[in-house]
Amino acid sequence: MLWFGNGTPEHAVSPTLSLVPHCARSFVRALFYDGPRMTQPDDAALAEILRTTRTIALVGWSPNPDRASHRVARFLAERGYRVIPVNPGQAGQVALGETVRASLAEISEPVDMVDIFRNSDAVLPLVQEALAALPGLKTIWMQLGVENAEAAALAEARGLQVVQNRCPAIDIPRLGL
Repeated sequence: MLWFGNGTPEHAVSPTLSLVPHCARSFVRALFYDGPRMTQPDDAALAEILRTTRTIALVGWSPNPDRASHRVARFLAERGYRVIPVNPGQAGQVALGETVRASLAEISEPVDMVDIFRNSDAVLPLVQEALAALPGLKTIWMQLGVENAEAAALAEARGLQVVQNRCPAIDIPRLGL
């Protein structure tokens, strides 16, 4: 694999990676990324987050059932979580019994967790928006392959739990929840 730019996985070039769907590429990059990482919550903290969370704003939801964001949202809804899909291109549609919102700022109800299905570079503005628009927010969760140290530090400084490079649809069964 050739590295260029600032040496982060987003600047990796590999002929085989270009053939793999985006979410799988993100996961592969995350596996081989050896840059700085924030401390992750341990299993007890993850279990507590998942037990106490009731409402999740899922940013990057897709109506395509083949997309991970669609499958994870459905999994969480089937587990009893209220999932509010966020996708500006799908705003106004109904999914999982909820109106799809264009942005986090359009959510007026209390939200416990923001689950982010976006590129790592897009996370900081989302976290800033979440902190401004969602009082009472407890957790920022970044999906597999998604990490942003600046956004994580900002959220942690405001007292939020931060989970990076993980998927609740994997952790819920793994933790026996």
